[in-house]
Amino acid sequence: MTKINTKAYGEIFVDDRQIFEFPEGILGFEYIKQFAFLDSDDEKSPFKWLQAIDEPDLAFVIINPADFLNTYELHVAQSEYEAIKAKKSDELLVYAIVTIPDNPSEMTANLQGPIILNPTNNIGRQAISISDKYHVKHRILDEMNKNEKNEG
Repeated sequence: MTKINTKAYGEIFVDDRQIFEFPEGILGFEYIKQFAFLDSDDEKSPFKWLQAIDEPDLAFVIINPADFLNTYELHVAQSEYEAIKAKKSDELLVYAIVTIPDNPSEMTANLQGPIILNPTNNIGRQAISISDKYHVKHRILDEMNKNEKNEG
């Protein structure tokens, strides 16, 4: 167990299996190499936290793209898998960084730069999607509403 300071929960203990090494950091934060993967307080919430270990004020809200876009498929170059020592996508946890503006109904997810986590070795990376159907600002609630209409 490791004690960390977090933006959302203050000082907490996390299991070492929740800590991921990001050898190249995250775009704009290349100097930060360790993040803790945290669940939200609400078990039903699709949102999680990616908390910087050494920077308590730096945490990203993340979401699994499949939770709001049921047709989502990870499309990244083989070199992205190799960078985190994985062979295929079903070995990975895949998330997108969420941006929450003043009007939360307009929140977006970055599907162009997915966060890929290899839970077998705890290496993470912000990858680059090679699909042209995903955007940096993909509107989460719009996609959820489309899914509901298609199911209803």
